[in-house]
Parts: sequence; structure tokens; C-alpha cells
Amino acid sequence: MKRKDKSRKRDASNSEPARPRAAAKVVPRDAARRATPRADAGKTPTDKKRKARRTGRDREPAASRAEARHNVQPAAPVQEPALDELAAVAEAGLGDTDVDSEEAFELGIGARVVPPTTQYGEAFETTPPIPDERSTGDVQAQIRALEARLDGLIRQRDLGSEPEDDAPAEPSSERRPALLAKSSAPPDELVATAPSEDFVARKWGRAALRSRADDFDDFGLDPAFERRVQPAVEFLYKAYFRNSVEGVDNVPAEGRCIVVANHSGALPLDGPMLRAALRIEHKQKRDLRWLAEDFVYYLPFAGVFMNRVGAVRACPENAERLLEKESLVAVFPEGVHGIKKLFRERYHLQRFGRGGYIRLCLRMRAPIVPCAIIGAEESSPLLYRLEGLTELVGLPYFPITPTFPWLGPLGLLPAPAKWRMRFGEPIHLDSYGPEAADDHVLVGRLSERVRSAIQAMLDSGLRERRSVWF
Repeated sequence: MKRKDKSRKRDASNSEPARPRAAAKVVPRDAARRATPRADAGKTPTDKKRKARRTGRDREPAASRAEARHNVQPAAPVQEPALDELAAVAEAGLGDTDVDSEEAFELGIGARVVPPTTQYGEAFETTPPIPDERSTGDVQAQIRALEARLDGLIRQRDLGSEPEDDAPAEPSSERRPALLAKSSAPPDELVATAPSEDFVARKWGRAALRSRADDFDDFGLDPAFERRVQPAVEFLYKAYFRNSVEGVDNVPAEGRCIVVANHSGALPLDGPMLRAALRIEHKQKRDLRWLAEDFVYYLPFAGVFMNRVGAVRACPENAERLLEKESLVAVFPEGVHGIKKLFRERYHLQRFGRGGYIRLCLRMRAPIVPCAIIGAEESSPLLYRLEGLTELVGLPYFPITPTFPWLGPLGLLPAPAKWRMRFGEPIHLDSYGPEAADDHVLVGRLSERVRSAIQAMLDSGLRERRSVWF
């Protein structure tokens, strides 16, 4: 069998010239579409009707069929009135410009920012209007006039009458019967409610707050309210706790000073008692302000009550402001840990924080007077504390005392134990400069010195005490 010589054929094929390909015939798309026969060309109109009847495309809506069945004419659509641009511009008081009304609403910005008849370029080229003469007068008088006007509008709205802008101002005695007559409510009810509204306005309205603004200080002390509760505080100080004070003359007669005392008792009353002691026992009747813990101000009514009787929220800024006014300030460095002590740990001082009160004294050049309070541990003994309910009740702990919570709110009433207060010799830090407040070692040493002085006075007072009640 002979082998075919493929190389010769390959050479022969390479030597032959290539055949030219026929050019593709370009047919326009529209022509090709017309030339292509449609699939439904052979169908008759009968087939289309059958398909429409089968698919339901030629059926009218159900509502149209129901109306045709009952011979009900469809309701004509309600045509909303077109927006009259000229009337809107005239009503807004902006019709005196030179801009055509067709261009009035071409700017898509609120009319309070740019008038609707102002073009985009004019909004940035015009100069601001000249201020009215009334704006250059007494601002405080204008504010009071506006407040009086608002009070009148609110009073007229409550009594059911419309305000009259053009009517001249009438005396309140003559305007009251007219307003009562115009009201739609029965006259008996109006006569009964009108005096109460006047009483509330006089006691708690803007005029009442303005008249009492000078009585409050920067920290919320209300002298009028304190005078009302002062008999109760003096009863607790003199008759209930039967306080005895020693060394009150160690407190300076004037100038800034910090009284550092121990903190104790499930219901801490040492702040109000210290304030009462210096007001009653001191020769100069010094006014003391004590720093209270933060959690007190999260309790309902407690924070406001404490502020109104002399407490100040504990923070370095408030203490500095008080000392700048040459005030007498009481601090409790134990903080919450002092009132969390159980009865078995009574009169054992806890850690005095990080010495923030020492830094304050160094910066403000204020002397320190240590103070020991004996009797508060027995008046509100803390037997046990529940710390799992802190988020529920909003307290750092839930106290368990011999009477609380067994007797309810009456269980918080303190026992009539005898209190004793002893003020030590003042500690002056004038030898150290304000830059010593940044020396942590010195601050810790001075804080331990004050703590040791208070602990020594507590121990000596407990040895001298004959009874808890006497």
C-alpha cells in the first residue's frame, strides 16, 4: 500500500491563489422586518377575539359594567381651583416689586428666607433693610412687653375670647367681666376658675419668677423657703438630736474656709446639722454650704429640696466658685463610701478619695478645719445593703435598717440618738504654693494628716461618751 505524498499536495495548495469571498448582503432592519412573515398572519379576526375573550383583555372594568347595568352615570371629577399666583403674592404683601408675576414662584426657597417674587440674583445683590427704630430701644423693656402681650393672649384664649389688636388696653378689673361674659363655659365654673388662674399666675408666672430672681443665688438657695423649713431643722438640732458642739470657735469668723467632716448614716443628715450648728452656735452666725453627692440630684424632689436649703452639687468647679466668694464650705471626702458603711464598721473612716479637697485648698489658699460628728451612725444604722437594685431604685445601694423597709416610709425616720460635734484646730497650708497641688505625694500626705486628725477626735469622743441616748 503506497503512502500518499501529503507534502506535495500541501505545497500545491499554498501555491494556488485564494478565492475571493462573496460580500455579505446588507439588508436594512425595517426591510428585513417587513420581509419576515408574521406568525399570526394567517389568523383570522375570529382567532383574535377568541384569544381576547380567553385572556379577558377586552373586558371592561367591574365598576364600569356595574354602572352600565344600573344606568348610573359616573361622577364628574372634581376640579381643584388653580393657584392664583398674583393673589398669593398680594396676600403676602410682596406685590410692590418690579418682578413679573410669571417669575414669582421660580425660586425654590421658602418665602421666609427669600421673598417668592425675588429672583435668584437679586437675593444676593440687595442690601439688608434698615433696622426699625423699635429694635434700637431698650431690649429688656421690649422683652417684658412681649411677655405681657403673650400672657394676655394666653389668658384670653383660656377664657374663650378672641384677641383684639386694635382695641385699646383696658384695666384688668374692667376686662375681666367682659371676658367672662363672652366665654362659652357656664358662669359658675368661670367664676370658680378665674381666681385660681390669677393665683397661679401671681405665684408661678413670669412676673413671680422675675420678682424672686434676686432672692436665689447661683446654686439655688431660696432664703424664703429656708425660713419656712428652719423651725423643723431647729427642732431636729435642739430637741430631737440634742446636739452638743465643741471647738466651734476654731472656725474663722470671716473669709474662706473648708470644714472636713466624716460622713455617716443611712439617711445622711450631717450636712443640714452642720449648717444649723454654725448658724446657731457660732458667734458670727456663719452661713455654711455643704457639697452633696450626685445621686441625690437624680431622686425626685430631693435634689431641688437640697439646693433650696443650702446644698451644692459636689464638684471642684462649684467649690472654687464658693471659695471665691469667701464662703464657708463643708466637704465629706468619704463620699458615698461613708454612708455605705455597715453598723459593725461605724466610726472607721474610709479612704479620703484622691485628695481633691487638698488640691482645692492649695490653689485657693483656704485653711482646713477638721470636724468629727458622733451620733449619726446610731440614728440611722445600716445593717445590710442590697447593691443589685441600684439601677431599679436609682440609689448607690438599697439600705436595710432595723425599721426600713419593714415600716415603709416611716422606717426612714432616724432614731433620737444624741449627736456630738467637735471642731479641731485649723490646718493652714499657706507655706505651700499653688504649684504644690500638682505634687501627688504631698497631696496624699496632707490628706492622711487630716484623716488622722478626724479619726483621733472620733476615738476620743467615743471614749468620753457615756451613752448613745444621753
